[in-house]
Amino acid sequence: MYEFISILILLVCVLLTLVVLVQNSKGGGLASNFSSSNQVMGVRKTADFLEKATWTLASALLVLSVVASMAIPKENTVRESRIKTQVEDTDATINPNMVPATPDDFPTETDE
Repeated sequence: MYEFISILILLVCVLLTLVVLVQNSKGGGLASNFSSSNQVMGVRKTADFLEKATWTLASALLVLSVVASMAIPKENTVRESRIKTQVEDTDATINPNMVPATPDDFPTETDE
């Protein structure tokens, strides 16, 4: 499921990029290339279509991203920390009666 949503996200991203690149920042865009009088879609209708397509694709990208975050596969096994495992393993082997060495216990040069 996650892979399918990821593919949809990539497809929406490519389409959104193409729609944005077709638009002209001055308002001409795709409509300026087809300026004949017997055109099916006029200049304003082309700009409206591109704007609606941009908003629709952006909304679809947002929704697909949220759905993808919920569809990320989760592992059923709980991994414990390696440090916690090592501490628990060493607790069993430590002798509680063993006292750590202090600096006074080390031989000095004068003792030799």
